[in-house]
Amino acid sequence: MLDLLLRDVLVHTVDDARPTASAVGVLGGRIVGLDEEVVDLPARSVVDGDGAVVVPGFGDAHNHMAWFGQSLGEIDLSATGDLAALEDAVARDAARLPADAWVVGSGYDDTVMGAHPDRSLLDRAGGGRPVWLKHRSGHMSVVSSEVLRRCGVLHGGAEEPEGGVVVRDGSGEPTGLLQERAQALVDDLVKPYPVEEVATALGRASEVYAAEGLTHVVEAGIGLGLLGRSPVEAAAYLLARDRGLLRTRVELMVASDTLHRLRAHPADGIDVGLDLGLRTGFGDDRLRLGPMKIWLDGSLIGRTAALSEPFCDHGTAVFQDDPDVMRRLVVDAHRAGWRVAAHAIGDDAVELALDSFAEATRVHPRADVRHRVEHAGLVRPDQLARFADLGVVPVPQPRFLYAIGDTMAAAVGPRRADWLYRHRSFLDAGLRVPGSSDRPVAPGAPLLGMQSMVERLSSGGAVIGADERVSAAQALRAYTLDEAWASHDERTRGSVARGKVADLVLLDDDPLRVDPDRIGAIGVLATLLAGAPVHDTGPFTGRDPSPTPDPRGRQA
Repeated sequence: MLDLLLRDVLVHTVDDARPTASAVGVLGGRIVGLDEEVVDLPARSVVDGDGAVVVPGFGDAHNHMAWFGQSLGEIDLSATGDLAALEDAVARDAARLPADAWVVGSGYDDTVMGAHPDRSLLDRAGGGRPVWLKHRSGHMSVVSSEVLRRCGVLHGGAEEPEGGVVVRDGSGEPTGLLQERAQALVDDLVKPYPVEEVATALGRASEVYAAEGLTHVVEAGIGLGLLGRSPVEAAAYLLARDRGLLRTRVELMVASDTLHRLRAHPADGIDVGLDLGLRTGFGDDRLRLGPMKIWLDGSLIGRTAALSEPFCDHGTAVFQDDPDVMRRLVVDAHRAGWRVAAHAIGDDAVELALDSFAEATRVHPRADVRHRVEHAGLVRPDQLARFADLGVVPVPQPRFLYAIGDTMAAAVGPRRADWLYRHRSFLDAGLRVPGSSDRPVAPGAPLLGMQSMVERLSSGGAVIGADERVSAAQALRAYTLDEAWASHDERTRGSVARGKVADLVLLDDDPLRVDPDRIGAIGVLATLLAGAPVHDTGPFTGRDPSPTPDPRGRQA
């Protein structure tokens, strides 16, 4: 007897052997058959989809779940259009807080407002309180004088961290803007966050993800480093899982700052790593360790990405550390058994990543590793073949094209704009491109990302890299099977096929048939994880809820 028979649906399987179906059978959290294989079998629960479109559960190969979840409790500055509006938003929040409380906001964009706020504005708005506003990129933030005083950088104080910039005015005083690793000065004041707080934030984020059809996400950097919340951050994910707060499968990238020297046997080749030799793959299909995250450069929106030619307007390329040090780190992580996810946005940083992977593969051969370049924001034509030759996975974020495409194009100029966040060129080179968002830097709904893959429109209406457009079917594959492939999961998820986990999404329209500009507006009717609804607007209401997913990863 089936646990679930889902019928009267249009299934886009993302399986070339059987592209469509009209019924799906589920038993024990897995798909056991389609159409004639299951339609006449008895089932504990039969759900008529009334013509709904079914696709595999969506995946996001690069997001910041804890950061996003915490931002839901901070001042939302993402729609702030000018400095006056930002000042008003900060003042309103400050007015409800005690005199010594921190005022924290997220998502402001200087390119929209025309400038970064400075500390004098934050001093006025916050009434002298510590104020910390995080840029949408995550690569910079602006703070009030009180925060700078606590950091020790006022009046020629503390030294700048390696790979960071404390921006100063003509008299040498800090403006309040902290770029890249200079943000560690603030982190030292507020982190680590309590595990309980992070777990609660993960639950908030996971609820949003399920409503958007996401069933698998890769958290792009836990532990120490630029975006980590705590040295024991994995404990927050475990707590969220044990409490049933995680409605998605989660793969954790570990920030390279967390690595340390290990006294293993010389034959093991594990000179640096995590205690006990934990590495990529540890865990289960609900929560496990993924790649090692190594930041190489900055961002395009902040004009700190490492480019081989200068920016067209302003900005200074920033490598996060000495390139030789980062290259050795990539090689050491590879040797210790990690997949490596190298944050490389500018073409110079991409070159460093490719050189590092080439050296690692030459010195310590490993088969089918699938190292990754996170973002691959600006990739020159001559670098495409190197990705393919080395088997490196590019992980671009298509929604950046809409959210910040105009400012990125202005930063690199018309000659290089077509190289931004490629897709078609990667496919033509024989590569697979997983869907991802970098949320909360850009909106993370997969259907919005698919729309941007197809249209490549900026918010200003410009087409960025017209030749990099892909079809809706290719965009769907990116967010399903190719995202699974990037995590070595293509045998267990990513398509609707017998034996794979029953991670499914029911949609109210067909992303392969609607006009491209309507893809992002398609509604998610229900999201199933291992055959059980984790989001439901009605199709599964009233059905027998068993079997339900056990929070520890077993089937109840």
